[in-house]
Amino acid sequence: MDKRRENWLYFRERHPKANAAFEDFGKAISEDGPLAERERELIKVAVAAASQYDYALRSHLERARDCGCTPQEIEQAILLIATTAGFPRMMAALMIMREEQAAE
Repeated sequence: MDKRRENWLYFRERHPKANAAFEDFGKAISEDGPLAERERELIKVAVAAASQYDYALRSHLERARDCGCTPQEIEQAILLIATTAGFPRMMAALMIMREEQAAE
């Protein structure tokens, strides 16, 4: 099990009330809007990439793939951050995306 998943399980087991509240909050802001799951995950990929939250990026890359986003769609979401968050952040996210694809 990778560190990211291990840490998530630790949080869930040690702080079940906080975890439940976090999950409820996420559902409330995700499910009550017009965006489809695929669109939401592509946005989350871009935000995690732009923010340089590497573990969040890895999680949302996985979720984007799981909900049917194509590798091309995911890559474009990352490329789009270059003009707002900067070329270096885009390149770092692109490298993480490629690492995750190679690990599959």
